[in-house]
Amino acid sequence: MASHHVVTTQPLGSMAAPQRNDWQTGLMDCCSDCGVCICGTFCYPCLGCQVAGDMNECCLCGPSVAMRTLYRTRYNIPGSIMDDYFSVLCCPWCSLCQLKRDINRRKEQGTFW
Repeated sequence: MASHHVVTTQPLGSMAAPQRNDWQTGLMDCCSDCGVCICGTFCYPCLGCQVAGDMNECCLCGPSVAMRTLYRTRYNIPGSIMDDYFSVLCCPWCSLCQLKRDINRRKEQGTFW
């Protein structure tokens, strides 16, 4: 008679837990990329469209809480929707510029997807 083996746990193999990341620059770190800061200051809608385009989303979504939350969860950046909400509410320009700077840095590192 054949023996039946029941697998109760699945091996992980080489699959590791998602790595925790942080923002590449701070919320108020505009001097790290003056071009992004100037674009965000003088043409906020244009920068929002650039961010949305980078993430393959609708142009109107760029400066939104939803876009920031999507990006943060995609790259496993700690925070909450409430943090994203207050960042966008208190300083929408800084929030959008931080998002664009992070996208640019991840593109340079080859880790943007």
